[in-house]
Amino acid sequence: MEIEVDSHTHTVASGHAYSTLAENVQVAAERGLKLLAITDHGPAMPGAPFIWFFMNMKILPRIMNGVGLLRGVEANITSWEGDLDIDEDLYQVMDIVLVSLHEPVVTPTDITTHTDSVVKAMASGRMDVFAHGGNPAFPINADQVAKAAVEYNVLIEINNSSFTTSRQGSEKNCAALAEAVALHGGYLTFGSDAHLADKVGGFDDCRAFIETIGFPRERIMSCNGKGFIDFLKSRRNNADLTGFDPLFAG
Repeated sequence: MEIEVDSHTHTVASGHAYSTLAENVQVAAERGLKLLAITDHGPAMPGAPFIWFFMNMKILPRIMNGVGLLRGVEANITSWEGDLDIDEDLYQVMDIVLVSLHEPVVTPTDITTHTDSVVKAMASGRMDVFAHGGNPAFPINADQVAKAAVEYNVLIEINNSSFTTSRQGSEKNCAALAEAVALHGGYLTFGSDAHLADKVGGFDDCRAFIETIGFPRERIMSCNGKGFIDFLKSRRNNADLTGFDPLFAG
């Protein structure tokens, strides 16, 4: 299975990652990725950059070392009402917004509360991807979340790091979520969640997981860079994504 997009990576700007943007891009190029999402943690996460870090991502080239750079953020759900630590203005200038539940930001409670907050965040229109939804610290109703993802045109992430060094015990929840996405006709994306350059584009565990559950390849957006850009274009009015066209010419 060829993967063209890594939709979730971090740089030193996140405060607890260890590689620069340039180092991540170098590995992405070596591994043949067409698109690399730079998605450092949103402002509510301890150690995360200030909001102007994200606003200033407009200075990044669209294509660097042959790899398209998606300007993004991993935003945080900050309340059980589905509030996020980004506003609509920031959403519109980002190419991609991941949304996650993180223990340093909100304290886990119960399945119903977690599920309701994710669905409300999706309904806000400011979530493109729900990231590491298999986290056992924040159990959710997989069917309700998958159904909402289809309704609100949101991708569900399968996070490679959840099978290796982070969020131990995610496999069962990831399987339930992916199976519900397949049932409701939704789409997945793969994120390495790299906090070190050599993890960028590393999807061995995602590939093995998908083979195990038999999820249809055509519904994995990371396999199709052009389709991924088209998805992002469908999500926002003001983002200029035409700069990626040379990557898919011919």
